[in-house]
Amino acid sequence: MGLHWEERLTGTDPSADAERMLANGPPHLLGASAAAIPAAGRATGLPSASHTYAALDLGTNNCRLLIARPELRPRRRGELLRIVDAFSRIVRLGEGVGRSGRISEEAIARTIEALDVCRAKMDARGVTRARLIATQACRAAVNGDEFIALVYERTGLDLEIIDRATEARFAARGCGALVDRDSGSVLLFDIGGGSTELVWLARRAGAPLGRLDLIDWTSLELGVVTLAETFGGRNVSDQAFKAMTALARAQLAPFAEAMKAQPRCDRFHLLGASGTVTTLAGVHLGLKRYDRWRIDGLWMSNEQASSAIATLRGMDFEARVANCCIGPQRADLVLAGCAIFEAIRELFPAQRTRIADRGLREGMLLELMEADGAFDALR
Repeated sequence: MGLHWEERLTGTDPSADAERMLANGPPHLLGASAAAIPAAGRATGLPSASHTYAALDLGTNNCRLLIARPELRPRRRGELLRIVDAFSRIVRLGEGVGRSGRISEEAIARTIEALDVCRAKMDARGVTRARLIATQACRAAVNGDEFIALVYERTGLDLEIIDRATEARFAARGCGALVDRDSGSVLLFDIGGGSTELVWLARRAGAPLGRLDLIDWTSLELGVVTLAETFGGRNVSDQAFKAMTALARAQLAPFAEAMKAQPRCDRFHLLGASGTVTTLAGVHLGLKRYDRWRIDGLWMSNEQASSAIATLRGMDFEARVANCCIGPQRADLVLAGCAIFEAIRELFPAQRTRIADRGLREGMLLELMEADGAFDALR
């Protein structure tokens, strides 16, 4: 299935940098040791197949690293990445940013500790290409740039604060392999800690089956951390859950109205990439231990999604903490995510949702590898 990014983004007005990236591909910044990790496109004497790639996504809630090499994997839904190493830690970088406008000292300390682990893994795996990004918390905080400079000073990691257009593109690129090839249109959504991205993908008239273009997108300053901080996340009453859903619905409504004119075939579906939907999938399957290979690519019917949300809403905080697919670090955030998902399902009705345990990091890796021509010999 091919997703084509030469089409101009038509959501919120993209910056000149975003327009340039669509035409020429993204700039590839240095990460970890500048001497050790050249930017993509710089001559290194190494063939693309010899490179080890890293993608780091520092969000409002999580710090995630993925290290991979290009490899065609037919048994893994045709994936093109062989994962070498991975790391994920909840750091809550954006905790309190909505109230104070600043990243706190405590959040900075937690995050730099996690980034030190990422740096060590990148060094140990011999990473030679990297893209390291920060998203909504750093976009929103008045000390976001100051934090980025501190990270470089402490860890040597040169993080890039990306704009919303780039974030939406990475999410779509990373999840594209899970789109139903026979569908004419799909709504991709990524519920993050501080923002939610929605991307409308569709097959244009005359395009071959399986080719979807990015038609429109939006990014909202609405995430699980910001919503839980506003309404509470530990003890969520029916009234609070309805209020969260109403707020999410109001913010999503303009994009839903703009998409009303877009055709939807009977195979239209949602494609969700977030901790919210992977948690719901785990609850739906009754997993005793989280299993990515059972979650990633799972189809959930509308009824199954409703049932999983009802199950979560029926749990008290302690029960959510005890659930292996939630745990203590997500227990106060998951219902806020469910409220956003409810609003999405109300405004974009679909009979099924596909679950993606993938997203920005995979999108970054694929773009880095494609810029190097790393897949030319694999196809």
